[in-house]
Amino acid sequence: MLIDSHCHLDRVDLKTHDQDFGRLMRACAEAGVSRMLCVGIDLEAYPAMRRLVDPYPEVDVSVGVHPNEEGGEAPSVERLLAPAADPRVVAIGETGLDYYRLEDGDASAQQARFRTHIAAARACGKPLIIHTREARADTIRLLREEGAAAVGGVLHCFTEDWETARAGLDLGFYVSFSGIVTFKSAESLREVARRVPLDRLLIETDSPYLAPVPYRGKPNAPTYLKHVAECIAGLRGLEVERLAEATADNYRRLFDR
Repeated sequence: MLIDSHCHLDRVDLKTHDQDFGRLMRACAEAGVSRMLCVGIDLEAYPAMRRLVDPYPEVDVSVGVHPNEEGGEAPSVERLLAPAADPRVVAIGETGLDYYRLEDGDASAQQARFRTHIAAARACGKPLIIHTREARADTIRLLREEGAAAVGGVLHCFTEDWETARAGLDLGFYVSFSGIVTFKSAESLREVARRVPLDRLLIETDSPYLAPVPYRGKPNAPTYLKHVAECIAGLRGLEVERLAEATADNYRRLFDR
């Protein structure tokens, strides 16, 4: 059985499920996905997301504010710790740095928010979910400066180079691969996926984004996780069942604290 270590179930397109979230969840089970982590990206949408998944014990949740989120409530340590007291909350994030759309070149606000999330994670003892895009050096630097190794976490939807992966691994983090690893243009990323130790590897969909081949460009869902698993298993010369078992064990080791 597969575990989707990062998805946004409250944003998945339900058209093919007759707008019925329960049907989506049944489809996930039929696709061999036994557990999912529904990741928070802003504080305003979090309560509705939490209510949506409440009837489904196979869904874990996280709380955080994505680095690209603007205009919403700014997180404080205390504001993150309140929902993090919920046993269904297994992580803080997603958080991190994303300089891809940084218009004025001033990353100070993102960096301050990132530090806040790390402080909250350390205060509650829950791991971090890290987003990084075109900010690899600063991401690793802030993780080191703020003592993130004390709680660990995951570099999610990893698209960086081996040196960045190794730096994260050295801090005790796991590395998670999404459908991007199946893209024709992602050969360098596939090489990283070959090198990450099997006991530090996770898989995800990041749905509704980044659908894997053969569904690239279409709305994504956890039902497509098997395509990520099959790709990485093939890269590493493993049976897909072994890859599924290893990544499930890793997920439980990281988040079942």
